[in-house]
Amino acid sequence: MDNEITQEILVDFKQRMRITHGTEDEYLKKTLSASFNDIKEKCGEFSLDNSRGRELVFERSRYVYNDSVEYFQDNFQHQINSFAFELWGVKDDS
Repeated sequence: MDNEITQEILVDFKQRMRITHGTEDEYLKKTLSASFNDIKEKCGEFSLDNSRGRELVFERSRYVYNDSVEYFQDNFQHQINSFAFELWGVKDDS
């Protein structure tokens, strides 16, 4: 499991998703970790302190949680590309 998935990140994600119980915490941590790794693979290294990166991780995790991850890439392609350009130091004029 990725060390960056802290209790604070888990709590933030659960609040966003309106999840009030703790029975899925381990599943959610694994989901957040997998999403973090997926976004890093697509965009490059970043910290979850980066709000744009965290947003993409949360959105992908939301899609996973709702069994719709196959739609994430198409629906967030612009944001993924823009974030990658930001990390690579390339100006995005789109």
